[in-house]
Amino acid sequence: MDRVDENMPKPEIIYGIFKEEVKNRFLCRVEINGEVVECYIPSSCRLSNFGDFKNATVMLRPTTSKDARTAYAVYAVKQSKHFILLNLSEANRLIEKNIGRKYFAVLGKRKYIRREYIVEGYKSDIFIEDTKTIVEVKSILAFEKEAVFPTVYSERAIDQLKKLNALLNKGYKACYVFVSLNPSVKRLRINADISEYDKLFRSCIDKGMNCIGFTTKLQDGSPLLKSKLLMEL
Repeated sequence: MDRVDENMPKPEIIYGIFKEEVKNRFLCRVEINGEVVECYIPSSCRLSNFGDFKNATVMLRPTTSKDARTAYAVYAVKQSKHFILLNLSEANRLIEKNIGRKYFAVLGKRKYIRREYIVEGYKSDIFIEDTKTIVEVKSILAFEKEAVFPTVYSERAIDQLKKLNALLNKGYKACYVFVSLNPSVKRLRINADISEYDKLFRSCIDKGMNCIGFTTKLQDGSPLLKSKLLMEL
């Protein structure tokens, strides 16, 4: 499944040692070449929720905004043998880049692709004009071999499913794509304890919504789709 675009420039990356998160959930301290500096961490989830990452190796990229508070952003953290991507927005870009490939063949013709396209008031991550298919991409940040989604009650996720249900009734198609940022995750199950989400999700499936899952890996600092994710729906 892996494929590298040799024409793409290599991202500028450096490595450091993670020291601690600070009070601001988007900031942390990282040791770089013996100096402890403040870095941006592009995840609303605190790493401490998943375990103790003190002294873990982290992959960093220079921040690009002129108004950035920090010189570097944490891009990934190493756990065991693998780097786990922390930049959740990369999942959307990765699926958009790969949606023309054969493992999305279930979606049919994919010549005209729109990103963040508004469909009757619903902001899709990707919209396939050929088949009127709405693609919703969900990033999974998990540190065990089995992941659940959603991990907490999300009014936004429930509202999205309500709107998808209505659009499916109008003749649109839909596809939910789960993307695990950890290559070690093997399976994903829908969190039945969040009953409203579970009921709406299954209603969309019953109306024909496709569901696909992938794991990712980092190669030379760039994310790639690694393998299919086993899903328990």
